Amino acid sequence: MNSAPSGSEATQARGAFEALHPKVQEWVWKQGWTQLRAVQASAVQPILDGAVDIIISAATASGKTEAAWLPICSALATQAQKEPPQPGVKVLYVSPLKALINDQHSRLLDLCEAIDIPVNRRHGDVAGKERDSLRTAPDGALLITPESLEALFVLQGTRIPAIFASLQYVVIDEMHSFIGTERGAQLQSLLHRLELAIRRPVRRIGLSATFADFSVAQE
Repeated sequence: MNSAPSGSEATQARGAFEALHPKVQEWVWKQGWTQLRAVQASAVQPILDGAVDIIISAATASGKTEAAWLPICSALATQAQKEPPQPGVKVLYVSPLKALINDQHSRLLDLCEAIDIPVNRRHGDVAGKERDSLRTAPDGALLITPESLEALFVLQGTRIPAIFASLQYVVIDEMHSFIGTERGAQLQSLLHRLELAIRRPVRRIGLSATFADFSVAQE
């Protein structure tokens, strides 16, 4: 539908926008957006509140990626103002597909650059300097497949606590594709091992376009 948003939707979108960090607000304005989409406005405060894990479920091309990353980047930017940035990956994004990681990498570079955090990829087709940066100076956002995350445990197991010392968010894209599958069980195990390595739980944000029953994703 192309109808104008209702007054309550516009008010919610305005309030959500105003809750974002000024650097993130500036990025939104540079995109030429007149206001946040409904799913984006709805996600801002729950993510900023930092209390619970979240599932963002909405139609394809509805803005789910930004619904997660706008408040995540806002929270990171606010934190950076209050205390010196600490080394280590801050956000772990897990995707089932290398092609999706490459697409999201392109989309996120500009947004994350606005708050001065790097975005790195890790999958079988990534090599050279980008791969080495995770070993030499882990920071910012890491986009990865479950298989590459497992390889990271194998190849750099003793460094996992240092690499993810500052981890605050795990974003799981296409979450429905992991439910009830061997890859899903693998991912659950990997995330459990990661939390054991850094000795604390990490907030999880799931993205999906196809959840009809949210209870299947609660574990």
